[in-house]
Amino acid sequence: MDSINVLPLAVGHMIGLGAIGSCLGVGLMAAKFLEASARQPELMDRLQTKVFLLVGVLDGAFIIATGIGLWFATANPFRG
Repeated sequence: MDSINVLPLAVGHMIGLGAIGSCLGVGLMAAKFLEASARQPELMDRLQTKVFLLVGVLDGAFIIATGIGLWFATANPFRG
């Protein structure tokens, strides 16, 4: 197999696994935020800002991986 033949599979894995990881991370973080808010409601405002910041970081990592994958798919650096 050539690297050109495997490139769509690699790009699909890069985007798909990044999406799965990002979704699982956001879901677990939201669950822990709700649990912490139920236990200590007075900390909800401070925790909410941190949750939104971390959601942005998680989504940013996924968007960067998607951009790199699409860059490899359109301008293949492995083409001879």
